Amino acid sequence: MKKPNEKVLFLLTSFCFPCLILLSPKILSLQGIGPCWSVLWLLPWSLAKGRTFGIFSGLCLGLFLDGISMSGASHIPAMIFLGFWWGQIGSQGKKIDLIFNLGLLALIGAIIFGFSLWIQIYFLDGHIWSDWFNSWAFHTVLAQSILTGLIAPATCSWILLAKRNMK
Repeated sequence: MKKPNEKVLFLLTSFCFPCLILLSPKILSLQGIGPCWSVLWLLPWSLAKGRTFGIFSGLCLGLFLDGISMSGASHIPAMIFLGFWWGQIGSQGKKIDLIFNLGLLALIGAIIFGFSLWIQIYFLDGHIWSDWFNSWAFHTVLAQSILTGLIAPATCSWILLAKRNMK
């Protein structure tokens, strides 16, 4: 049986990613909040490809997410930072042996992603200084990061294992 090459895997996951964001399956949600799909896609590819790819992918993901969102907050800074950080880990040659490490990296990445948006909204919309907004934002960041951390071992390890089997 012929093994799929890396470009096919990359294109397949790249086309599935926007569908998951737009469809946002309710079965994979926690109190109506879904996982951070962009973190789940960026993590394994940045680890596998390195820093330059991580930064470029983070920029492209940020532009895509900014294009489909209606808020004034930008996704670009968090995505570029996460792509650089995870690419740095991958380019140092550190192997991720335990799948729970992927879950922890995804959890931290989702927290960084959520806090980046929270801080931007907090300063862009000066009238949002209420306790209600802060409790809502904290709940969203917490639920999204927990769900992302729980789903990451299955999704990210699948991509990393498929890429490793291609070599």
